[in-house]
Parts: sequence; C-alpha cells; structure tokens
Amino acid sequence: MPDPHTRTDSDDDLAHLVIGHGPCTYLLLLLLGLILLFPFLEEGIHARTLLGILFSSVLLVGAFATRQSRPGFILKLGLALLGVGVQWVALWVESVAMLELAGSIFTLSLLVSISGVLRYVLERGPITADKLHGALAGYILLAFAWAFLYALIEISSAGSYGPGRLDFAQPGTFFKLIYFSFTTLTTTGFGDVLPLTNHARSLVMIEEFSGVFYVGVLIARLAGVYPPTAAR
Repeated sequence: MPDPHTRTDSDDDLAHLVIGHGPCTYLLLLLLGLILLFPFLEEGIHARTLLGILFSSVLLVGAFATRQSRPGFILKLGLALLGVGVQWVALWVESVAMLELAGSIFTLSLLVSISGVLRYVLERGPITADKLHGALAGYILLAFAWAFLYALIEISSAGSYGPGRLDFAQPGTFFKLIYFSFTTLTTTGFGDVLPLTNHARSLVMIEEFSGVFYVGVLIARLAGVYPPTAAR
C-alpha cells in the first residue's frame, strides 16, 4: 500500500516545479504571449511597433534570464542591444538589407541566450520552477532562431521554401516560417510549408535532430529529480 506521506511529498515537488516565478518564468510568458499575439501585429505601423517592442523585450529579458560570467553577460547584452537597435532602424526604414542584418543579429543573440539557458538548466543542483520554465523557454527560443535562419536563407535564395513565393513585404510571411520551424522542431511536419531546395532540406534535418536532442537531454536531466521510491 503506497505511503500517503510519500504521495504528498511527490505532489508538493511537482507543484514547486510547475508553479513559480523568476527571470526564466517571465521569459517563457513573454514568448508565449509573442506567439499568440504575432498574427495580430503584422499590419499597420502601430501593430508592428508593438511587435518590435515584444521582440526587443525577448532579447533583453533573455540577456538577464540566467546567471552567467561577466564576459558572457556583456556579450549577451551587447548582442541584444545591437539587435534591438538594428530592428528599429529596419522597422522605420523598411529596407530588406537592414531586415537581413537584423535577422542575422537576432539569430546570433538567440543562440547565445539558448546556450546560457542550457548551462543553467543542466548545472548541478535541484530542478526549480525557474529552471523548468527556462528549459521550455529555451525550446521556444530554438524554434525562433531556426525561423530567423530560414528567413535569411529565403531572402538570399528566393524559392528555398514554399509552396509559392514567400514575400516578406506581405503580412504573415515570417509567421509562416515560425510555424514551420515549430512543426519541424517537434517533428510534427504537417506539410503545408515545405523546403524546396537541397540546402533548405539539410537545415530542416539539422533542426529535427536538434529538437530531438534537446528533449532527450531535458528528460535525462529531469529523470534525476525523481529517483526510485526505494532509493528515497
């Protein structure tokens, strides 16, 4: 017969993992809000300005979300500020070249933030709610980083993704690549957005692998939180 005290302790542990607050929790909520609001913020200068604010917030919160060395923090904050600045210039100038530069900086900044989140999640010590939320935020950041990379590939080599031509001057185009990135990362693959060239397909295969690897590492880390009952 199971010990009710053991069950209560397990429930309390799970509650502490799900409910909490911290920098990574705020980053996760910000990313979820960005995903939900993105389709409504692509038409009109005011909507695009709000979208720019959300993206800027993601970069800045990502720079402060995890503990790091002083050089690492300076690198993350510098990339975030540079990305924010270039993004606002691209927003007002409406230059494809500036958008491409902003996308490159965004991709690099997100990758640096992801590496910081992974180090934070995998470091020794108990798994807290903030660490769990950081792992989920890192997974979403990974999907966004791949979406920016796909956009850069499409800009430099039109027709890499389809069907049909992706026109970034039209609302909803970049969100299609975000959607495609999430379905690729989770290996869902609905097939309504497709890689049409070999170099595009090679990137898709790498993203699929990175998604499986990320989840596998996270599960292995969480497995250490709940040792067998006998070991307790």
